[in-house]
Amino acid sequence: MPSLTRRAAASALVLAGIGSAASAAARTSPAKTAAPVQAPAGEPPRDWIDPDTGHRVVRLSNEAGSASLYFHQNAYLPDRRTLLITTPGAISAVDLETRQVRPIIQGEGLVLLFAGPRTGDFYFTRTTPGDGSSQPRSTTIYAASATTGAERTIGTIASGSIGSVNADETLLLGQWTERDMPLQPNATRGRDGRYDQAAYAASWPDGTPMTFADAKEVRLNDRLEARIPMEIFTLDVRTGERKVVHRATDWLNHLQFSPTDPQQIMFCHEGPWHKVDRIWTIRTDGSGLTRVHARTMNMEIAGHEWFSSDGQTIWYDLQTPRGQKFTVAGYNLQTGARTHYHLERDEWSVHFNSSHDGALFAGDGGDAEMVARAPDGKWIYLFRPEAISDVAGLHAPNADDLIRPGIFRSERLVNMAAHDYRLEPNITFTPDNRWIVFRSNMHGANHVYAVEVAKAG
Repeated sequence: MPSLTRRAAASALVLAGIGSAASAAARTSPAKTAAPVQAPAGEPPRDWIDPDTGHRVVRLSNEAGSASLYFHQNAYLPDRRTLLITTPGAISAVDLETRQVRPIIQGEGLVLLFAGPRTGDFYFTRTTPGDGSSQPRSTTIYAASATTGAERTIGTIASGSIGSVNADETLLLGQWTERDMPLQPNATRGRDGRYDQAAYAASWPDGTPMTFADAKEVRLNDRLEARIPMEIFTLDVRTGERKVVHRATDWLNHLQFSPTDPQQIMFCHEGPWHKVDRIWTIRTDGSGLTRVHARTMNMEIAGHEWFSSDGQTIWYDLQTPRGQKFTVAGYNLQTGARTHYHLERDEWSVHFNSSHDGALFAGDGGDAEMVARAPDGKWIYLFRPEAISDVAGLHAPNADDLIRPGIFRSERLVNMAAHDYRLEPNITFTPDNRWIVFRSNMHGANHVYAVEVAKAG
């Protein structure tokens, strides 16, 4: 999906022995943990201690070209020990305790959408090569058992895409566009498969090529200004019935169902972030359309929003202004309370995420070309939130109506110096909050990795 990354680069476990006797042995045996597990010649290492951080990193995928899901799409089954990833020619399951990778369904053109939060099924589509036409094509959505691979057809949409499933797995959430508009005009290859996004290119008026980042902003703006009619719709999982939730000529994107409220939707107005009021909520019946964040200054940006696991808070990247002051902001859907956690320039990340218990946050870093222009930002980060207390215990009379300030205490987990950030790492916490999963090309080919939150030994 063309989610905007305001910097520029581009646009999921466990690991040996999570919760197992093998895991306990590894944690109590530093000598065994510290020695890298050898991989066959030409393959990336399987298991090592990052010498710059002291954290254990493991490679979860066996095959080059494997990928984890986008950062807000659920890839974990309800059993809490299975991660779904895509592997060449298959949708596969990674056992979180043994690290075994098992293909579930195989075939060309499989697109994993997300794992169901309740049934243990997962949802996917099959694509076929295009004919070069810019006209939208029909898509059939399927569900399959992650245990047996038995498939069933959910329904077919004449055009559009599916982005989320609700908490009780009764509805899918999709978006429809009246006509397609490639983000990179006249591109010979469309999306660059190495980086899961378009191969952006543009030039300044004097003919000088723009950076990848600036070119992406230009192409996103072209799409925004086209004002193509769009719809957000739901698709009934049992009957395939399609219902329109919202219509607009804004660029509607980043669709997400609440992980706990089956009727609550979050979506964004896509485009260059400083031009759009990005984050919105709405109910499945079309009521309750609400703007979550209102800009207060020119060049303020907010985005890459996600729900907390309990569904109570929407978190997002906030910069006031863009590229200068960096905050992870939260909005409580029930109370309206707002929380702002400050972080430093090098700690800014393409995507942030929160642990399932809400106690920790993580970031996947960014390179010097991105929005933060961070000189040393290529790291996977762990963040421990810390509230800023009232001085001497004295509260302002209207303190409860004000933003609750705080800071992130950061810890570096993985050195990403060799990673090309045109492939976004898209970090997620495992269900037990002990590992952070990400994708990377740090060893050349794309693979799925995980880093342990606790230091090795």
